[in-house]
Amino acid sequence: MSVEVRVPNLPESVADATLVNWHKQPGDPVKRDENLVDLETDKVVLEVPAPADGVLGAILQADGATVKAGDLIATVLAGAEAPAATAPAPAAAPAAAASATVVDLDAMSPAVRRLIAEHGLDPARIPGSGRGGRLTKEDVLAYLAAPKPATAPVAAPTPAPAAPAAPRPAAAPAAAPAGVTPVASPAPGAWPFVQRAEQRVPMTRLRARIAERLLEAKNSTAMLTTFNEINMQPVMDLRNRYKDTFEKTHGVKLGFMSFFVKAVVEALKRYPAVNASIDGNDVVYHGYYDIGIAVSSPRGLVVPILRNAETMGLADVEKAIVDFGRRAKEGTLTVEEMTGGTFTITNGGVFGSLLSTPILNPPQSGILGMHATKERAVVEHGQIVARPMMYVAHSYDHRIIDGREAVGFLVAVKDAIEDPARILLAV
Repeated sequence: MSVEVRVPNLPESVADATLVNWHKQPGDPVKRDENLVDLETDKVVLEVPAPADGVLGAILQADGATVKAGDLIATVLAGAEAPAATAPAPAAAPAAAASATVVDLDAMSPAVRRLIAEHGLDPARIPGSGRGGRLTKEDVLAYLAAPKPATAPVAAPTPAPAAPAAPRPAAAPAAAPAGVTPVASPAPGAWPFVQRAEQRVPMTRLRARIAERLLEAKNSTAMLTTFNEINMQPVMDLRNRYKDTFEKTHGVKLGFMSFFVKAVVEALKRYPAVNASIDGNDVVYHGYYDIGIAVSSPRGLVVPILRNAETMGLADVEKAIVDFGRRAKEGTLTVEEMTGGTFTITNGGVFGSLLSTPILNPPQSGILGMHATKERAVVEHGQIVARPMMYVAHSYDHRIIDGREAVGFLVAVKDAIEDPARILLAV
């Protein structure tokens, strides 16, 4: 019995999706709920599960196709068994083999094109296992993981000395074979010839969405940034004192992000405009604190939300952040988990950034940028001492947040981190 495979309902505000990688090919055995293909939207990657046990029948939409909810993309032969493996076909003629090296980049999925571009690969050298010899993501990953044979240099035979021949008129250059573009050799005395390759790869949906959001933030807000620095020694001492006990008690490591989340929540309570947003001609003051945490993923930067962060303890925050990081790498975050938010925290310090200007995440009006902690000379009580210092940046929408409020918010965060007891006492 043939069972239809259709595109599932897409998240709200997502009109269509792109098929980026078929994990099965026609004739392959499948299990119920096994992922058949990845659907890439501008927010998340969704999976299309098999509706029944059996064999994948026809694939009606190839990699790279744009589909909508309910579209028929394949069929599954329920209860069928995969055909027995057949003997390998005889080698094709040389002419056919040569033509097989011509690769159509447009027929590749975005994921395959991105991997080829990132690693500078020649797609003609990678054997394809997809329909019609098409390259799949697994083909490229297998090629990258396979050990490359070492090639020893072959010495060219030394020709015997020949008697000088009489000068002859220069012969016309030989015609290039059909389909081959001749490459000019450098003229005597000219710079060595360097081949400069280019490859055009379309943006992924997530990257295109990020670009759209950043441009929206630049053009629709009056964004300014204020900076400060934080002495991390007190919170580092507290963390070192209790990190082993904390991990044994809660089953998660104690990091610095949870301290910053709680410090931000307390600062937002003092400066509600930083937690507000603009809706037309109205200012919406949020009575809750949904903090977005910027997380890096293989597809780009995503911002899952800590809902009602004011009700969460340090252990709850750390567990949620670990879970967000893991599922961001797996691509299993949901749209609901990345929708909304009243304020965002981003940590460029994990990549070594010393100072940067974070950009707003509309419609939010504020974002805090954390950076790398470095020992610097500071003056304390008239003495020059070395302290672990972190630069922090607060970008804000000047349309509803005045400079006094923006600076006061950042100072409140600084005070809480430099005296962690303030976080526990909410003072």
